[in-house]
Amino acid sequence: MNDFDFLVGDWDVLNRWRVDFLDVESDWEEFPAVSRGSRHFDGGASFDEIDFPTKGFGGLTLRLFDREREEWSLYWSSRRTGTLFPPVVGRFEGGRGVFEGEDTHDGKAVRVRFVWSGITEDAARWEQFFSVDGGDSWIHNWTMELARRA
Repeated sequence: MNDFDFLVGDWDVLNRWRVDFLDVESDWEEFPAVSRGSRHFDGGASFDEIDFPTKGFGGLTLRLFDREREEWSLYWSSRRTGTLFPPVVGRFEGGRGVFEGEDTHDGKAVRVRFVWSGITEDAARWEQFFSVDGGDSWIHNWTMELARRA
């Protein structure tokens, strides 16, 4: 239930994303972000807000642990829309968290996968993948390398 406790605090984030999230041949772009995470419900909830200063947008993630199902639901909201995106749901096993759900991107139905890995006291990695074929194949389209601020 305390899987996201590592996110508490302030982080510098190096982002790398595909210019076109659905094109595996698309170029990659890098840009910075700053994130601040907090812990709630005795570790059963996690919240972070992230700002992408060179992109002019930001967002937040709310993570809630379902004690009965023993899995997390992760909800993203962009400052641009002010609405919650559909959740991705999953759990951590062996230090790696995998979370999946259904969404749309540019009007196309996509299956979304978030992967958390490389978690230490001072670093973590988040990756996003989209599938347009129900999960048979995946397009890796965004990576965040988090480094704890001093």
